[in-house]
Amino acid sequence: FASTPGGQRSADADLNNAEGTPAQTNYGPVIGRFPASARPYLYLTRLDKPIGTWLLYWPCVWGIGMAAFSTGMPMGSMASMMALFGTGAVVMRGAGCTINDLWDVRFDRMVERTKTRPIASGAITRPRAFAFLGAQLAAGLAVLVQLNPYTIAFCLGSMPLVVLYPFMKRITYWPQLVLGLAYNWGALAGWSAVAGSIDWAVALPLYAAGVSWTLVYDTIYGHQDKRDDITAGVKSTSLLFADKTKAILSGFSTSTIGLICLSGYMNGQGLPFYAT
Repeated sequence: FASTPGGQRSADADLNNAEGTPAQTNYGPVIGRFPASARPYLYLTRLDKPIGTWLLYWPCVWGIGMAAFSTGMPMGSMASMMALFGTGAVVMRGAGCTINDLWDVRFDRMVERTKTRPIASGAITRPRAFAFLGAQLAAGLAVLVQLNPYTIAFCLGSMPLVVLYPFMKRITYWPQLVLGLAYNWGALAGWSAVAGSIDWAVALPLYAAGVSWTLVYDTIYGHQDKRDDITAGVKSTSLLFADKTKAILSGFSTSTIGLICLSGYMNGQGLPFYAT
């Protein structure tokens, strides 16, 4: 969030210097409370849209909670682990947004909903975005190294999915599947962080449930961009499923519940698990 030595240059001044960018940007009440120089970077991380962080965090909680049940982990230790993963979710969701926007800058300028994103609008230059991404990944690494060696190595294995996801919408109608594979990695990592290894009989159905769940919510989300996506040449399950979306997503929703129940059964969960 660097500014000039005199501290006089604002984000709005940067916007003035960006080609085709409006002089004023409405960042909303959340981001608007921060210093002007920080606002484009916070907007880049979607700080004002925390649902993405929650969607990344919940699979981690599932994995941690089920592993804690299986291993008899004390409640305090489980809460500490969940807090650590929560910090990681905030950091890495932001990093994922930066990677996505670096990949998609040309497409973002063609879509009404995304054309005001900082890289697409010119509020943040690509070199500054890369520098910011480096800082985000360093913060993520600081969280990661607090986990056991098995989990550190396992988490690093998710990075190809994170990097490739934005590219998938150019070549397949199933980018949401790749997003699901990346976004639900925490279900497996959460288990291994507690147990030191992965019980695949329990964790794999849980992971698959998360992937199925992601296909549901991100397909719904993608329907708002269908017209712009066609113009930009972007593919998605929203376009693929078209008027059959409700029926197909009903199937994915059913599989999500079924796979979670299977995971609970394999873990020996009691009635409260299924009731909630």
